Amino acid sequence: MKELFLQQIQLHEKTILKICHFYTNTDADRQDLYQEILVQLWKSYPRFRGESSFNTWLYQVAINTAITGLKKDKKQIRAYDINRFSKEIAEADFAEHEQLYKAMYTAIEQLNAIEKAIVVLFIDGKTYAEMEKILGINEPTLRVKMNRIKEKLRQLTKNI
Repeated sequence: MKELFLQQIQLHEKTILKICHFYTNTDADRQDLYQEILVQLWKSYPRFRGESSFNTWLYQVAINTAITGLKKDKKQIRAYDINRFSKEIAEADFAEHEQLYKAMYTAIEQLNAIEKAIVVLFIDGKTYAEMEKILGINEPTLRVKMNRIKEKLRQLTKNI
């Protein structure tokens, strides 16, 4: 069981790191959140029944852990470190569109925790059905939220 869990974590490490980057601002906070997510994944692993993909389950646990941690610590959602994320996006495109990317992620910083979760999943190409399983929000509501998020981001970036 332990070996299979470690293999799955290794395969999906980028997902965990991405969530840590979206919900924290400093390396120390990222490391703390990463460790907390791993602990929660390990505690929850015996209850993983394979009804959804491991990746879907991992997203659910990781996002819930990040949001719960913010509430528990009574911290505000932190600014996203655009410089770190720039390495994850297409290197060639980034230099050409740097101002646009920075503006978009500055706008994303202003979203609440649930809106950020929806954006993370959307960026990763998750379907609304997958988002519903991960977030526990029904598909029609997700579609409405996504439209509102898009409009909010348009408003926040309209002067670019």
